[in-house]
Amino acid sequence: MTAFPFTAIVGQDEMKTAMILTAVDPGLGGVLVFGDRGTGKSTAVRALSGLLPPLDMVADCPVNSAHPDDVPDWARTGTEMVSRPTPVVDLPLGVTEDRVTGALDIERALSRGEKAFEPGLLARANRGYLYIDEINLLEDHIVDLLLDVAQSGENVVEREGLSIRHPARFVLVGSGNPEEGELRPQLLDRFGLSVEVRSPTTIEDRVAVVKRRDAFDRDRTGFAAEWAGAEITLRNRIVTARGALPDVVAGDDILHDCAALCIALGSDGLRGELTLLRAARALAAFDGGGSATRDHLRRIAPLALRHRLRRDPLDDAGSTARVTRTVEEVLA
Repeated sequence: MTAFPFTAIVGQDEMKTAMILTAVDPGLGGVLVFGDRGTGKSTAVRALSGLLPPLDMVADCPVNSAHPDDVPDWARTGTEMVSRPTPVVDLPLGVTEDRVTGALDIERALSRGEKAFEPGLLARANRGYLYIDEINLLEDHIVDLLLDVAQSGENVVEREGLSIRHPARFVLVGSGNPEEGELRPQLLDRFGLSVEVRSPTTIEDRVAVVKRRDAFDRDRTGFAAEWAGAEITLRNRIVTARGALPDVVAGDDILHDCAALCIALGSDGLRGELTLLRAARALAAFDGGGSATRDHLRRIAPLALRHRLRRDPLDDAGSTARVTRTVEEVLA
């Protein structure tokens, strides 16, 4: 099915920037998108798949291996290489653990008497994106499972006489409405970037959203063709940024700024600094620059730090306001 073009999304610049940065540097740790219903959260994630460069992988490999030598023993296939779209896999609410991790292939066990492994969603998402809508409503045991896999980059299944391992490295994207509950701190900390989205506040923006969505629903193929040029331009820019990223430098002054921001905000651990550094480099690469600057830090600090703040009962300002205020003080 034709997805709504990413470049046709009206406004929501911060959300689109965060998505693009994960495409430039998948190691950023994913994106959490919280906000009002009907603000394009799911649309943006599904539209992103049209911008991602294809992956070279072993044909018929259930974990999208990049080389025949990387295919797990339990999944041995041929050596033919193919180019396929970057996988974007939905993890629905209420999903069972077996569906996520994989389990014994019951059909083969009954029909052939063979003990074989049926891969789950984590296998399909390897080297791609795993998307969870309403992530704050996800059951705790699935959250625990995702935390383990996110930490190790490997899915381990030990049950029903099976002992299976396979790589499970993916960009985690979660979305939800904060009115329906908060996210567990352990999972919140695993996201590299966090975005807050709001409904458009101007008549012009709301009219533009409705017009574009209506045009898409009436003629999806024609609408996609209309935006094809903009999509190709953005995709090429992402590919160029990916190639340039290893050469983008960040001097000691930038590292100092990262540490100063995190200390001033009371961010726990060092994940804040590391995310700031990686996001600033990715943004510099996307902008076509050879080095990360303070301007890049200013632009990505709210995305990288707003979800890492300790609660301050004496400060009733929102997390975004606190980060913005601290950035102005520290990077004056």
